[in-house]
Amino acid sequence: MLVSIVNGAGIVFESIYVLIFLIFAPKKEKTKIFGLLVLVITMLAADVLVSILVLHGSKRKVFAGIATTVFSIMMYGSPLSVMRLVIQTRSVEYMPFFLSLSVFLCATSWLIYGVIGKDTFIIIPNSFGCVLGAMQLILYAIYHRFRDTRG
Repeated sequence: MLVSIVNGAGIVFESIYVLIFLIFAPKKEKTKIFGLLVLVITMLAADVLVSILVLHGSKRKVFAGIATTVFSIMMYGSPLSVMRLVIQTRSVEYMPFFLSLSVFLCATSWLIYGVIGKDTFIIIPNSFGCVLGAMQLILYAIYHRFRDTRG
């Protein structure tokens, strides 16, 4: 139940964030983000429909667990392009420290929760989150004093 409540709150906050972005973003960015939003909603709808209409019992739980694990890993992997930019430019300009710290702490909290509850579907993605969050913090420690070298 706790996982459902937290993820429900996350959906509400993220929806508000995306809506505000769509209101104020330039047209080109709106089009790109709207396309991604349609893709995500379609994937979520397909996941829900398969879970409800096709699968039953333990198969439903395994399918939903695998789907959420994949989506969570994708979420934690999204800063990889920013991490590459930090290495290329030797600047943390586009990687805020507190966001990196929050990713690490959140993933660590959920990893501990998953270990205590022996829930593989929580342990796997949050292990990735801990590693990627730690990598962001290490990059920040290395490059926080450098200026952008792109000229």
